[in-house]
Amino acid sequence: MVSRRKILAYGGASLCFPAIGYGAVTPFRLGLTPVFLDNDAEIVDQLQSAFAEALGIPVELEQRRTYEEVTGLLLEGSIDAAWLCGFPYLQHKEELSLMAVPVWRGKPLYQSYFIAAADDKASALAEFRGAAHAFSDPDSNSGYLVTASDLARINESPERFFGRTIFTFGHRNVVRAVASGLVRSGSVDGYVWEALAKTEPELTRRTRVVQNSEWLGFPPFCMRSDRSQEPEIQAMGKALLNMNRTKAGKIALKLLQLDSMTAADAALYDGIAARMRTYYSFK
Repeated sequence: MVSRRKILAYGGASLCFPAIGYGAVTPFRLGLTPVFLDNDAEIVDQLQSAFAEALGIPVELEQRRTYEEVTGLLLEGSIDAAWLCGFPYLQHKEELSLMAVPVWRGKPLYQSYFIAAADDKASALAEFRGAAHAFSDPDSNSGYLVTASDLARINESPERFFGRTIFTFGHRNVVRAVASGLVRSGSVDGYVWEALAKTEPELTRRTRVVQNSEWLGFPPFCMRSDRSQEPEIQAMGKALLNMNRTKAGKIALKLLQLDSMTAADAALYDGIAARMRTYYSFK
C-alpha cells in the first residue's frame, strides 16, 4: 500500500519536467483539474514517465485551481489535452472529444457521495435543510451537479436549501471541511473518498456516506475535436489506452488506484446529461 497522499488539493501551478535527452522538442501539455492528484512527487513523476516514455517527447502537466481554468486552457489551445469531469465535457460537447476514460474497480463509472460527520444521525438530504454544506467546484458533477439536481427535483436550489455553502476546490478539502466540523455536509467524488479511505483512513473515518448517486461516467481525458487527427494527440490517446501494458503506466495506475484506461463514447455520460437538464430546467 502506498502511504503518501494520492488525492489532490493543489492550486494553480505548472509542473514542467526537464527535457533531458529530448533536445529542442515542443512538450506535450496535459491539463489536470484539482480532483485526482496533489503535489505528491511520486504520482507526478510516474505520470510524466509513463506519458513521456510512450510519446518520446517531454510532457508538461498543467495544474489549475478550478475546472473552469483548465477547460479554458484546453479550449483556447494553451494545453493539448486535459483530465476533466463529465460536467464540463458535456458543457462543451460541440468542441471537445473523448480520448480515454479511467476504469475504476472494473468499470468506467463512479458515484457522487453526500457525506456528513461520522456521528451525524441524519439519513437523507432533506434532513440537512438550513445547514452549512461544502461543494468542490461549481463545474464538478460529483462535487456540485448531483446535489444541485437532487434539490432541483424538489424545487429547491443550494442557495435556498442550505444555510451556507462553500466551494473548497478539491474533493479532499470537502472531506476535510466535513471532518473538521466546518460544515455539516459535503458533496464529494466517491472515487476520491474511497481512495482516501485507503490512504488517509484517519480522515474519512470522521465522516460517513449519507447517500450516494447512481453510477455515472468517470471523469474523462479530453481533447479539442478539431485537433483529434494531430499525431501528438493520437499518440497521447494511444498512450492512455496502453497504460496498463507498460511498467511506468502500471505504477501510475496503482498510485491512482485505477485499473486501466478505456475508450468510450458520449453515451457513457447520458446520466450526467440527464442531471444537467434537470438542473438547468429549474435554474
